[in-house]
Amino acid sequence: MSAPKHPKGLYLIFATSTAERFSYYGMRAIFILFLTQALLFDTEKAASIYGSYTGLVYLTPLIGGYIADKYWGIRRSIFWGAIMMAIGQFLMFFSASTLESVQLSHGLMYGGLTLLIMGNGCFKPTVASLVGQLYEPGDKRLDAAYTIFYMGVNVGSFLAPLICGYFGETGDPHDFRWGFLIAAIVTLFIVVLFETQKSKYLIAPNGEQLGIIPDAKKYKSQTNAGEVSEGTSNDALVNKELVNGNRGNNAKDRSSDGHAKDKRDVNPSNNAKSDKYRKLGIMALLSIALASFFYYCFGNDWISIGIFTACIVFPISILLDSSLTKIERQRIYVIYIIAFFVIFFWAAYEQAGASLTLFAAEQTDRMIFGWEMPASWIQSFNPFFVVTLATIMPGLWRFLDKHHAEPASPAKQAIGLLLLSLGYLFICIGVKDVQPGVKVSLIWLTGLYFIHTIGELSLSPIGLSMVNKLTPVRFASLMMGIWYLSISTANKFAGTLSGLYPENGKVTNLLGYRIESMYDFFMVFVVMSGVASLILFLLSKKLQKMMHGAE
Repeated sequence: MSAPKHPKGLYLIFATSTAERFSYYGMRAIFILFLTQALLFDTEKAASIYGSYTGLVYLTPLIGGYIADKYWGIRRSIFWGAIMMAIGQFLMFFSASTLESVQLSHGLMYGGLTLLIMGNGCFKPTVASLVGQLYEPGDKRLDAAYTIFYMGVNVGSFLAPLICGYFGETGDPHDFRWGFLIAAIVTLFIVVLFETQKSKYLIAPNGEQLGIIPDAKKYKSQTNAGEVSEGTSNDALVNKELVNGNRGNNAKDRSSDGHAKDKRDVNPSNNAKSDKYRKLGIMALLSIALASFFYYCFGNDWISIGIFTACIVFPISILLDSSLTKIERQRIYVIYIIAFFVIFFWAAYEQAGASLTLFAAEQTDRMIFGWEMPASWIQSFNPFFVVTLATIMPGLWRFLDKHHAEPASPAKQAIGLLLLSLGYLFICIGVKDVQPGVKVSLIWLTGLYFIHTIGELSLSPIGLSMVNKLTPVRFASLMMGIWYLSISTANKFAGTLSGLYPENGKVTNLLGYRIESMYDFFMVFVVMSGVASLILFLLSKKLQKMMHGAE
């Protein structure tokens, strides 16, 4: 008997994500080159801007997820997110068209980045959370669904550097605009595709239209009406737990005349307001304390201060929610702990758009039969491998599951980190004792991306699926935003690490470790991701217990 087919809505999300990732990676493929070759920023400043941009791209989904859950709903968030991203890409086009006017070009560039960041914040968490809502809780197809979703992401990521890089990276700084223009046009395609097909395909298992009513409002109305039933969502487990926990107390709460005694405050709204103000006070004091600490660490780098403060404050704010049960709280702890280790994965992985692109341009022999491959094209290696291997990895997990040997989600994250470390160890072999300016074979970057891809498929789609399984539905988009917050922190960290890139004889230092060569630089990532992998392996069994069967 063949496995049930996936909902058609999954393939609409697949196509939408393909187009959105084309837009993002098309711009990103040429962005660091645009900064250094067209706007003439030095490598350190360009890496800082790149890190800030990619960091904020993954920070704003937290805000966008909150707005979607509380006010807009998923569909409206996706629409306005795509619109803002399209306008942002057009501003990047105009920035590359006005290079002679330095101030105008810089202003348009920063304006474009701002809208891209805001639009991505509305778009990214909502699309990812929508995948899980197409399936019943406990559906065994969910991991495969997120892998298919991830394939869509990477189809766009594969095509974008090839097309945008071909038209944008020509040697003429003005031609970068064509890469940005193509990305803008594809973003507009997202709007048309989603708006014309959403009502037809975005349908829940019970036949309801998805993404119209904000999840938090929907949960509240169902709870007030007593309509939330077991098996409809992760939140149903909350209701079940509350019922079971209160059965034994009902008799104790009855007076001698047999009537239930209400021990709650006569005005529960006062308690709710008091809890709300207490929570806001705690968050305000914590934000001030953390911002002060990070100001001491980073000086006037307010983007770093904002990102690192947010990565602590917002997760704590969710834990302070009084509606959380013990089991829910433990599951959220699992998400947070794994998200911390994921930071080290993405900080190393995201060198692809910065230091590895510079390495490809400066120290990699890209000649193939007399033709020199554009450096930006090498960023397509990873998504190509993702699309190729994405059909194999689910089969591998199913095979291991049949033999009762499939690793739990935390262990898969650790495997991803280990493979990332091995990828950098591979390229360390290729660059050892190589002098600056000497180009190495393309095989070393190819091997690195291949190993990293296997690690990515072990970590990223499994992580998205895990967040969906562990998160109460009323926090669906918000918790997806929290997950992306770890990637935001990682991207900002990645930009800082990219600044250590050794070029022109420059010697840098990281915690007393001298970085004089590419070998020294890549060894930073070998050690960082290897240690993180080991620790996560040691914690994986404990984390699995804290998941309470949501696997």
